[in-house]
Amino acid sequence: MHPLSIRATAVRVVGTAILAFLLLVAPACGTTRTATGPSTTTVTVPAAIGPTTATPSGSTTTDTSFADAVMRVSQLVKPAVVEITNEQSQISAFGQAFTVPAGVGSGVIYDTQGHILTNNHVVAGAQQLLVSLPDGRSFTATLVGADPQTDLAVVQIHGDNLPVATLGDSSRLQIGQWVVAIGNALALPGGPTVTAGVVSALDRTVQEPGSSGSQTAGPFLFDMIQTDAPINSGNSGGPLVNLDGQVVGIATLVAGQSTAGVQSQGIGFAIAIGTAKPIAAQLVASGHVDHPYLGVAYTALNPAIAAQLGVSAKNGAVVLQVAAGSPAAHAGVQVHDIITAIDGTPLDTESALAATLNRHKPGDTVTLAILRGSQILTLKATLGQTPTT
Repeated sequence: MHPLSIRATAVRVVGTAILAFLLLVAPACGTTRTATGPSTTTVTVPAAIGPTTATPSGSTTTDTSFADAVMRVSQLVKPAVVEITNEQSQISAFGQAFTVPAGVGSGVIYDTQGHILTNNHVVAGAQQLLVSLPDGRSFTATLVGADPQTDLAVVQIHGDNLPVATLGDSSRLQIGQWVVAIGNALALPGGPTVTAGVVSALDRTVQEPGSSGSQTAGPFLFDMIQTDAPINSGNSGGPLVNLDGQVVGIATLVAGQSTAGVQSQGIGFAIAIGTAKPIAAQLVASGHVDHPYLGVAYTALNPAIAAQLGVSAKNGAVVLQVAAGSPAAHAGVQVHDIITAIDGTPLDTESALAATLNRHKPGDTVTLAILRGSQILTLKATLGQTPTT
């Protein structure tokens, strides 16, 4: 188990002594209205709030005010931010089937073919998906593919002159950089909501709550962007955007109660677009994602665990469980082994193991650097396909 592994309650809130995470699916539908069409304006970081040299996104400072920068980003990106209504069937008292809105989320159109990137939990269980644009148009959408493990999905609509948002480079983000969140917060009528904040942290690892009524927790999400830009129910699947109007993340989670009755403030999480883009490409190509499988449960090495195991290593993944018959078992990995590197790449962050494995595909052979007590071992494992259940 990962140290943040916690149980979800029936109301989709996960409780923990550290944080609780609430999935952002609003229970009611919202309507939209006409918004400004997309432009090609490049927005730069204002001199008053940014450095006087090139910013991480490659832009330079100007005398444009921060308010103007956010306004221009909003005008550029908001037309491509859609409302997604998840419609599911119910049976009336007279035995007749009818569809009702089961939840509302957001999404962003990212190409001229009408592909929309969103969260899996926004579309999960839908019998029909209704997509509404800020310009007043509505479409019945097709689910191209969904990946519960990364909580990402792609849906598609067909229409003329669809607005398209530009996908950016999340690897260039820096802590303290300004970002804008756009989405259908609380499914409020009148179109998407725009909020602004900063990148609070990078490379976060968080666990989602399980599906409604489930007694099991959801998947771990890695390489997450933490932001204090206000995010609320209904924002799920909406874009997190830099001041150049480029999508750098997909809003997914918000922190809940840190302790009973104490609500966390200003802590939201977005899936980095660098993680989302290859998943979206696989979903469009085949409708599903093939995840590599090693077959270990692990936790990040910390000083307390290192002292308990009597090792001097500072980074790595401590193996807590090895699945029977898994690639790790066949390779000889044992409980309490510390995986310090894969293919020579040190595992120096909490999400490094998953991130490194996800750059491979099933059937690839990887070299594991193992610390077992005082022994340093090299093991080779041929990755399998992640089980679906």
